[in-house]
Amino acid sequence: MALGKYTRVDGRRSSSSYCSTVTIVVFVALCLVGVWMMTSSSVVPVQNGDASQESKNEVKEQSEIKEVEQVSDNDNRNTRQFEDNPGDLPEDATKGDSNVTSEDNSNLPEKQEEKLEENSEEKSSEDTKTEDADKKMEDEDSKTENTELNQEVTENNKDSDESSTKESDSDESEKKSDDSDETTDNKIEEKVEQSENKESDENTNEKNTDGDAKNQSSNEVYPSGALSELQNESTTQTGSWSTQAAESKNEKESQESSKQPTEYKWKLCNVTAGPDFIPCLDNWKAIRSLRSTKHYEHRERHCPEEPPTCLVSLPEGYKRSIEWPKSREKIWYYNVPHTKLAKVKGHQNWVKVTGEYLTFPGGGTQFKHGALHYIDFIQESVPDVAWGKRTRVILDVGCGVASFGGFLFDRDVLAMSFAPKDEHEAQVQFALERGIPAISAVMGTKRLPFPGRVFDVVHCARCRVPWHIEGGKLLLELNRVLRPGGFFVWSATPIYQKLPEDVEIWNAMKALTKALCWELVSISKDQVNGVGVAIYKKPSSNECYEKRSKNEPPLCVDSDDPNAAWNIQLQACIHKVPVESTERGSQWPEKWPARLTKVPYWLSDSQVGVYGKPAPEDFTADYEHWKRVVSKSYQSGMGIQWSNVRNVMDMNSIYGGFAAALRDLNVWVMNVVSIDSADTLPIIYERGLFGIYHDWCESFSTYPRSYDLLHADHLFSKIKKRCNVAALVAEVDRILRPEGNLIVRDTVEIIDELESMVRSMKWKVRMTYSKDKEGLLCVQKSTWRPKEAETLQYAIM
Repeated sequence: MALGKYTRVDGRRSSSSYCSTVTIVVFVALCLVGVWMMTSSSVVPVQNGDASQESKNEVKEQSEIKEVEQVSDNDNRNTRQFEDNPGDLPEDATKGDSNVTSEDNSNLPEKQEEKLEENSEEKSSEDTKTEDADKKMEDEDSKTENTELNQEVTENNKDSDESSTKESDSDESEKKSDDSDETTDNKIEEKVEQSENKESDENTNEKNTDGDAKNQSSNEVYPSGALSELQNESTTQTGSWSTQAAESKNEKESQESSKQPTEYKWKLCNVTAGPDFIPCLDNWKAIRSLRSTKHYEHRERHCPEEPPTCLVSLPEGYKRSIEWPKSREKIWYYNVPHTKLAKVKGHQNWVKVTGEYLTFPGGGTQFKHGALHYIDFIQESVPDVAWGKRTRVILDVGCGVASFGGFLFDRDVLAMSFAPKDEHEAQVQFALERGIPAISAVMGTKRLPFPGRVFDVVHCARCRVPWHIEGGKLLLELNRVLRPGGFFVWSATPIYQKLPEDVEIWNAMKALTKALCWELVSISKDQVNGVGVAIYKKPSSNECYEKRSKNEPPLCVDSDDPNAAWNIQLQACIHKVPVESTERGSQWPEKWPARLTKVPYWLSDSQVGVYGKPAPEDFTADYEHWKRVVSKSYQSGMGIQWSNVRNVMDMNSIYGGFAAALRDLNVWVMNVVSIDSADTLPIIYERGLFGIYHDWCESFSTYPRSYDLLHADHLFSKIKKRCNVAALVAEVDRILRPEGNLIVRDTVEIIDELESMVRSMKWKVRMTYSKDKEGLLCVQKSTWRPKEAETLQYAIM
């Protein structure tokens, strides 16, 4: 063979033919590779590192004048590595590799030529010109053959490379094809320089089985040095290639998104409630069909089968709400144009009409002379109440206009106030317009939408709830939500009046609270307001329950989950107190404000958090994340006037980290935990915040124009899987105040869809941002209302 003729020199070959021998051997080796690849039934792409390493070995062996047998061994090993290699990376997939840059590639041919010349000079310095001439001739032949070989490989791999090179220009593709021999030389030279510390890794790759090779090809590959580091595919679309399933899924979603209307036609809701419409509380069709209203069923939620997609009207003369804390004392009359409550309760200092304002003297039925005095009177009666320290989160039942909760802010206490939408016209709406937390709810036939054992204090001041009837079912519901060791503060006429009805109620309550093992720690009279207050304490153990002579009310069965609260019927039973030290409710939380950032004692490393880390670490990481987002983005980068922000809702809260990050601002946050999300609401209460369960496929139990800012972190993409996104957008428009802001963090597809929808409502887009298929949207609601109306028959009285 020609190969034997040019390699068997036996030391007698002249130095002038040495370089020709080197070039011919390289040429023949490349030819053998080409023949093998063209005759193979399938072409396996070659990984840069291995192919270049083998080419380097050939150059090195010829420079040392090896025998033909060594060349044959190298060819065999070369074949094995082609079979086991995971694949050659397309050029644009290696752009981030520090070892492969365009600048380095441009210099590689010169480096290779210089190295070959140095080898020739070591053998003979007399025949340099002859060697250069021979080398140039052979290089031209090799270039022609290599071009043909690379064109064949490129054709066979056209489909697989298409997705990786689609961003390249056609001119660059043609240039790459013309210079394919130069690319091959570049790979050889690169591996010559990196060979020494990579041989052991190559040997490992040579031993891979066919199964390993298959596994490698499905993984995401990031080149690092001479050997590519293979990483397990834990998520899709994080590397150079995505999976076929992911690509197909994205295309389907893209096609679905393209079918979405680019323009949305909104209509105005024509309903009896007008600008005060609450869909789930103003469903007159459902209310009329109720068999009984004895247990306030007509005040409970009755949501329509399909949530409305129309927009609620604005009151005539509506103005931007007055800023806190001035709003606690007065609001614009035309924002809540209702005077009935002022006529009925004006003498008790609930609310008065004063010119263009509605004013709130700070009084209530039980504290005509001001809520602050009443608040301090409670603590004087029972110092262990310790407002703002031991007591941080309370429930105010039958709150009226929520002056009690409004002034508890001065004591660093959060009050979840609620009252029904009843004849006390717009009482909860007054509270929200004042900047005080409140929801529309009733003690009826179902559990309140809160977890068990979360409120430090429950308060009722003439709340008109018949606690003693039907086995104390309603008081037992308070027992469910009250924290063990917490207080029930009851201020009502049966405590201090001697009318027959009052005496009867007092005796019934005394027997019921004794059966509940509640301790009457204080009963006293406020001389200033002329009212009496009874304060009870819930037990911290089950000892009393076990010693009762009668099992009435009975203990709840073990299968009764006290945290289950969404559309659950009330049961007249007592839930046991947790006694295990690792169980929530067995210990009192840290004092405020330490409890805000303290990991709850009942979260353990064995529990997996929402984000996949151990629960305590997950909790801390979530808080740190939202602190950074709020301080570096929300407070400075979106143009939000935070002085105008008071009522905030986190529509998809996890650990309450967003609310915790807003602690230093003059705001309160309603944390909403979706019923189809992880039940983290107890954690939110444990850290001294509050929230509520809700299904966003239904309307929220609040009046229109309740919130200044809504925050939705990956909520819309979840809702879209089972509900109408347009209905949720209409609900956002309903509960958000004009000039209020909506911040959405979600997928790019959702962000684009929402942007189109809010633009159709004439909202102002303050900011849009996207990165790695995740997006951020900040928009401001306008006062625009559509002209065309849509009548909702179920909401017509």
